[in-house]
Amino acid sequence: MPSGTKRDTEEGQPGIRQAALFGLCPRCGARTLFEGVAQFAPRCRACGLDFTKFNVGDGPAAFLTLIIGAVTVGLAIWLDSAVGPPFWVHALIWIPFTALAVVFGLRVAKAALLASEYRNRAGEGRQREE
Repeated sequence: MPSGTKRDTEEGQPGIRQAALFGLCPRCGARTLFEGVAQFAPRCRACGLDFTKFNVGDGPAAFLTLIIGAVTVGLAIWLDSAVGPPFWVHALIWIPFTALAVVFGLRVAKAALLASEYRNRAGEGRQREE
């Protein structure tokens, strides 16, 4: 390992990027993170890690909606000015594109947050007692 670089993962654990893209358990690397399309499984079927103790929440949803909405509107305006298709073509292209982008983006963002929480051992804040 070159000097000055930090080791990205511990032995047997996937990196945050791999865990996010493929739905891998942050502890063992098995593809057990999701039970549904964007719903976490209660625990890893391979190593037993309890996913319910992580507080990912719906934070990524707002950012994804704004980012994907801006990209979609920009592409739709570009397509309309370049080709000028009828409205039904826009509906046929942009409704499925937006739905798939939001679902895939939400899945990746939630998995990245969970893997980051696991890696950094994040938890609830506590006040010190004096």
